[in-house]
Amino acid sequence: MFQKYFKHFSFFYHYLEYRIFVNMGLNISVGLLDGFGIVMFLPLLQMVDGSENVSSEKLGNMGFIVKGIEGLGLTLNLPTVLLFMLLFFSLKGIARFVESYYRTGAQYYFLRKLRLEGIYSLRDYAYKSFVNADSGRIQNSLSGEINKVASASNSYFMTLQCVVMTLVYGILALLANAEFAVMVMVGGLLSNILFNVINKKTVSASRKITYEGHDYQGMLIQNVAFFKYLKATGLVDEYSAKMAKLVERVESNGKRIGVYGAILYASKEPVIMAVAIGVIFIQTYLMGQSLSLIILSLLFFYRALTYLMSLQTFYNNFLTNSGALENMREFLDDLQENREKNAGIKKVCLNNEIRFENVGFAYSKKNILKEINLVISKNESVAFVGESGSGKTTLVNLITGLISNQTGNLTVDEEEINKIDLRAYQARIGYITQEPVVFSDSVFNNVTFWSEQSDGVNKRFWEALEKAHIADFVRQLPEKENTLLGTNGILVSGGQKQRISIARELYKDIDLLIMDEATSSLDSESEKIIQENIEALQGKVTLVIVAHRLATIKNVDKIVLLSKGRIVATDGFKELVDNSPAFKKMVELQTF
Repeated sequence: MFQKYFKHFSFFYHYLEYRIFVNMGLNISVGLLDGFGIVMFLPLLQMVDGSENVSSEKLGNMGFIVKGIEGLGLTLNLPTVLLFMLLFFSLKGIARFVESYYRTGAQYYFLRKLRLEGIYSLRDYAYKSFVNADSGRIQNSLSGEINKVASASNSYFMTLQCVVMTLVYGILALLANAEFAVMVMVGGLLSNILFNVINKKTVSASRKITYEGHDYQGMLIQNVAFFKYLKATGLVDEYSAKMAKLVERVESNGKRIGVYGAILYASKEPVIMAVAIGVIFIQTYLMGQSLSLIILSLLFFYRALTYLMSLQTFYNNFLTNSGALENMREFLDDLQENREKNAGIKKVCLNNEIRFENVGFAYSKKNILKEINLVISKNESVAFVGESGSGKTTLVNLITGLISNQTGNLTVDEEEINKIDLRAYQARIGYITQEPVVFSDSVFNNVTFWSEQSDGVNKRFWEALEKAHIADFVRQLPEKENTLLGTNGILVSGGQKQRISIARELYKDIDLLIMDEATSSLDSESEKIIQENIEALQGKVTLVIVAHRLATIKNVDKIVLLSKGRIVATDGFKELVDNSPAFKKMVELQTF
């Protein structure tokens, strides 16, 4: 039962802590001040017949307010009543401002903490878990779903406010006329049964919208990534139609939620009046109660029932986005459960060597690497070659610390890789993939990774461009280093993107540069330029190259030939051609 009714409260409390209770306290002060102001209407009613004397006894248990005013030595005449009425409602206005301002600040504080947790949890997400994750869910959870959670938090705070205000006015109504209050409460609870049915339907539709949103985001990512292929092959219409069907399902569930919300909104006031009128009839005609106390209790209960119905509306709005809230909780839990294990504290740079001793690795009990024995010395250039699935990329992932070896021993400068500070080690690694990473920003920001401009930064920037053989190209651009490259660098060629990627890694001042099939998608001219880049870097940094085109690795220090997860040969290019039939065949198939 606690889990059912308080799981959302515990989620918000995790981020807001005492702020929730401060906000509730401010709500109570608003309700009490409003209640005191309402009480002052009864002395006015007593003065309708021209009498200037006000009896506190006719106010029931709320008479203490009149007695308190009289205790200050004031005569309870019309000016005094009006003055205190103005005072109470003015103080209520101030309290309402403070409560509203504080609640808004608390909501933004909550969203900031939630967004930051998402950012840093994704940062710490283990790569092994990431490759098996749903990219659509990650994208949707950290973008669209965050906005829904924002709406959910607003509705939840308003629901809490309504709960507190309903209780405050309910207690005031009980003090004024207990019998009337109990009867109205019973009527309110009976009306609540109808709204619970609508709430359950809203939750169900909300969950469907969240999961369909994941699917839509995933399809949208792929639509952008594969746009050229879909367009060129005429499949874009079919794919768009599939996305359109998903949009229609989201719309259908959204309309269903809208209908439920409209029912609640439209029925709120009629239900309030039906309950109040029914109880007044019973109290006056059947029980002979005094109308003055009924009026006071009615004023309190009209307020209470208004907040009770508003509670239903806000809670229904909250349930509309509850699917997003549940998804966010599960998503963040998944990120936390699969955090990267980085307990190492020893900071190492690649000053000596990376050593593999009988290293093995498997995915889902399928062996990918077996008994790997290899030494990569500082400033040595090493190339990994082999058929698809031979384990080249997995070997690179081990070197970079993206995954951990399951057997054997992997050391960097004689320190086990799981005992070093991975962040510090990875900060000294440059990585260039088959599809170069180019951000939708300027050349300068792509290379310097958004460093602030200064004489020293600008000097390093142009030195990196010169080393990557792309400085002349950048000088010819309309805005030079400030030229925008477009989405994924669409405004420059594949070879230029690769050289910009190389420039970024060289700007970082790295010890180890990894090129994972970095030339496989380039034309011959671009490949030749990249090969010149590689040769220029030899002896200056440690180079690890996963090679598809063997022409680019003719001059490396060492070539490692892999087959079915094992190293079958290690030697220079010429020596492997002479001594390895498998490598010789690979060279012959790629006519030099």
